[in-house]
Amino acid sequence: MSFNRTAVRLLNETAQMLELLGENPFKVNAHARAARAIEGESRDLSKLDRAALIAIEGVGAKIADKLLELAQTGKIGEHQDLAGQVPPGLMRLLDIQGLGPKTVRMLWQERAVTDLAGLKRIIDDGSILELPRMGKKAVEKIARAIAYAEQDTGRLHLGVAMPVAAAIVAHMEKVTGVKRVAYAGSLRRGKETIGDIDILVSSTEPARATEAFCSMPGVVAVIASGETKSSVRFGLEINLGRWKFEGAEGDAEDRPSVQADLRVVPDESWGAALMYFSGSKEHNVRLRERALKQGLTLNEYGLFPEDKNAEGSPQSRGVAPVAGATEEEIYAKLGLPFVPPEIREDRGELTPDHTPTLIALPDIRAELHAHTTESDGSLPLQDLVSHAKARGFHSIAVTDHSRSSAVANGLDVKRLGQQRKAIERLRDNPTPQTQGVAILHGSEVDILAGGDLDFDNDTLAWLDVVVASPHASLSQDPRTATDRLLRAIENPHVNILGHPTGRLINKRPGLDPAMDELLAAAREHDVALEINAHWLRLDLRDTHVRAAVEAGCLIAIDCDVHQAEDFDNLLYGILTGRRGWLPPAQCVNTWTAKKLHTWLAKKHGGGRG
Repeated sequence: MSFNRTAVRLLNETAQMLELLGENPFKVNAHARAARAIEGESRDLSKLDRAALIAIEGVGAKIADKLLELAQTGKIGEHQDLAGQVPPGLMRLLDIQGLGPKTVRMLWQERAVTDLAGLKRIIDDGSILELPRMGKKAVEKIARAIAYAEQDTGRLHLGVAMPVAAAIVAHMEKVTGVKRVAYAGSLRRGKETIGDIDILVSSTEPARATEAFCSMPGVVAVIASGETKSSVRFGLEINLGRWKFEGAEGDAEDRPSVQADLRVVPDESWGAALMYFSGSKEHNVRLRERALKQGLTLNEYGLFPEDKNAEGSPQSRGVAPVAGATEEEIYAKLGLPFVPPEIREDRGELTPDHTPTLIALPDIRAELHAHTTESDGSLPLQDLVSHAKARGFHSIAVTDHSRSSAVANGLDVKRLGQQRKAIERLRDNPTPQTQGVAILHGSEVDILAGGDLDFDNDTLAWLDVVVASPHASLSQDPRTATDRLLRAIENPHVNILGHPTGRLINKRPGLDPAMDELLAAAREHDVALEINAHWLRLDLRDTHVRAAVEAGCLIAIDCDVHQAEDFDNLLYGILTGRRGWLPPAQCVNTWTAKKLHTWLAKKHGGGRG
């Protein structure tokens, strides 16, 4: 594990243990905020001195000293001291949905619960009901969360959750009385994994909306049903394509599932509720702090005048909000430009004086990483091109695997030559379905373990586009991985560094190179770094994209097409780009055909500019 990842883990655990021990909230928040700041860093922080560490927003002097200690000794003394005071089983209770540090601390202090077995014991004997805020319904909810945690495989991938959320929204839009409906939470922010699905509805008939939600197709269990809040579990049909998923078959109750929560809100509070339930928690805290400085208070019902002497919430007292119907008016009342949901992560988004222009789905005009039946794709050449035309693309790059990818039926030089002839025939004699689409002949070339590429430079120069990607030896140490990828970037014929770490989310971590070195080299050698849009990859990840944007690097967003449905993954690549503050002009897939082909041709024997 890299230094940065280790630091993030230890600081987050320190924050949790401090809260479990009842320590100062400011100290808790300092560690949590520092962990978030380090997540966004592409530099290897073990190489920085104290002054450079303190210069990172969110890292104070005391945290900097702990990072230096970690770099020098491989540990943080305070973390070890705290770990000696907090039972390890207690930390694992925090993974159970609905159990925060305050509740877990109460269970520990009041009922000597130190692990999951202890929690189950007090649920079974009923003694948990004697604790504050532990009524029958609350305990039933915890019991269900435990049962789910014991069979859960982890957070759900963005590409699995999004279709479920879209189906719920489409269903609820048809319900009588529903005026507005949207998904919120980390899903709306485009995070790569989500815990549950949050659905917001404004309706003139809340009971009808609740009934429609709880009875819609796909619901395998109703957890709670109320006029303003309901929770259900949806059964999932997961298709990982070329990556197998265990457990997608069988009865509904045995299949993977996800919790979905419905909130029915007043239409006049729609914007405030959407903002509140979209999060992130840290972003909302910053907004509330800003509101208080202006004599206002912000909650899920609206932005209200602050009255510290009054009892109860402003909406319960009938106070009229100064804003609440839309998110835009709330930001405006706070003196802020609108902040797109994908960047609401407390990473400097409240600093700019204007709304940043972020890449959007309609901006994409070319796909530069696609496979056909010549390697491991399911689409013949003509079908691939016709799908690209149907998407409105001006160019499609055929980049079948190179020869070392034997399991993917990679092409050798002879087969590349045969493929070029087929591409040229289709170029010269297009069908109505392929007319107007430029077909680029390329290859996804393996970056071998030592950094060599799978084809010699003469072959690479002859191609129209080269996507160089790591597929094997993905457990290399950071230094070896960095040197390996740097060699690929420095090759004079590489256009795109494909899925640079080779990770699969929740399945394998992939390489952990020094991203700052890769970014500097990519900019110097005019190489685009790929956001592989498949929801199992999303590689580059969002924090890497942010660093690449700030470094002035080019980005490619590609679907790594193997079947027709893979084109739909473009949405997830776009969301990842937006989370990294990517503007359209910095993404090569948004360029005109002439500009794109000219850029590609600079590294090859000719081009289609």
